[in-house]
Amino acid sequence: MQPGLSFEQAPPISVPFRFFLTAPLFGMAAGLLLLWQGPAALASRWTSVALALTHLIAVGFMLQAMCGALLQMLPVAAGANIWQPRRVTQFTHAGLTVGTLLLVAGFLGEQALFFQIAVPFMTVSLGAFALIVLVALFRTPAQGPTIIALRIAVCGLIVTITLGAVLASSFGWQLALPLTEITHVHAAWGLGGWSLLLVAGVAYLVVPMFQLTPPYPQWLARSFSVTLFCLLAAWSITWLPLQRPDALQVALACAAALLAVVFAGVTLRLQGQRRRKVTEPTLLFWRLAMACLVVAAFAVILQQLNPGAEDHAGTPFLLGVLLMVGVFMPVISGMLYKIMPFLNWLHLQRIGKPGLVVPNMRQMISEPRMMMQFRLHLAALLLLLGAVPLPLLVYPGGAALIASCIWLEWNLVVATRNFARFSRELEERLAAEKTG
Repeated sequence: MQPGLSFEQAPPISVPFRFFLTAPLFGMAAGLLLLWQGPAALASRWTSVALALTHLIAVGFMLQAMCGALLQMLPVAAGANIWQPRRVTQFTHAGLTVGTLLLVAGFLGEQALFFQIAVPFMTVSLGAFALIVLVALFRTPAQGPTIIALRIAVCGLIVTITLGAVLASSFGWQLALPLTEITHVHAAWGLGGWSLLLVAGVAYLVVPMFQLTPPYPQWLARSFSVTLFCLLAAWSITWLPLQRPDALQVALACAAALLAVVFAGVTLRLQGQRRRKVTEPTLLFWRLAMACLVVAAFAVILQQLNPGAEDHAGTPFLLGVLLMVGVFMPVISGMLYKIMPFLNWLHLQRIGKPGLVVPNMRQMISEPRMMMQFRLHLAALLLLLGAVPLPLLVYPGGAALIASCIWLEWNLVVATRNFARFSRELEERLAAEKTG
């Protein structure tokens, strides 16, 4: 049984909006850090600046938005009711926000105390969130590729949280651990086993629904998540001490990268077959993300086939920009421009009554404003990629990233204010009809 849309089970609108409105603030912080540090941010993936920058985007921007999307999507699209959604939201949002700030402060200040405080904040809040979501996903009677992908993605999130807690603990309490190996596995699970699998699970539902494309082929939808999860699990085992057969490790990494290329290629092909031949901002965000996913996947393959490539200055920065700024930030931005107007319309429908006209989704955020943010983000991406051969481009790249996130934040604030205004107008009209 495929999951159906159960609009009556949607949580309060404040539940996802709290996360959505916070995410761009961390994107702005990442841009400010780039302006502050300049070319030093490109020097190595192991510097405190690079680690802080990575977590501002991956945890501050990406994870914030993804948690909000899950809390909204599960009850509506998967029939999976979240236990105490308001309390879960408050607890998770506070822990995630404070924990991210503590992590960044720990990296930049190189102070063990910040990591010691961040570990319980992040582990308890995100761990509880992941377990509550996973229980809801396994209790829902709905089945299908989206449900399978979401279940596996949340399992990937649990692996990511566990490895992140181990790494942060090693910084906080000076534990003797193989940090390089654990960091590689942590990054792979965070970007592949959690983020990419979540994007795939959401894509199976929203790409056909919002972009009017044919459905994803069953062979891909049913096999992609399971196969990628198994490849990552097998690849992770090869990082265990004394068990690192290089040829097998390279083969598994290349297979996972090629699988990502297949997903991106199928998505682009489906978008080319959409029934409504209009190029809107959300479509452009998705196309940019899928194109960057293809490039990043082939970059991973080249890196695996040339083991010394990672030692070249700027290579890790290039791959990080492709994945986080090129793939996940555009997908999230594009989906926020669909989710927030849709939620506004949905909740306004609840306030109104039959015969009372509710403002449509296009009135929540204007398309030119979305397009402007897309242009700013594309400029940021190109400038940051260009900063690898020309390091001084990191300054305009950081400025463009700040501008893009400011524009995104303002667009989301406008959508929130429009919801409040339209709600007030509808309530006033209903009250006038009753008194009349």
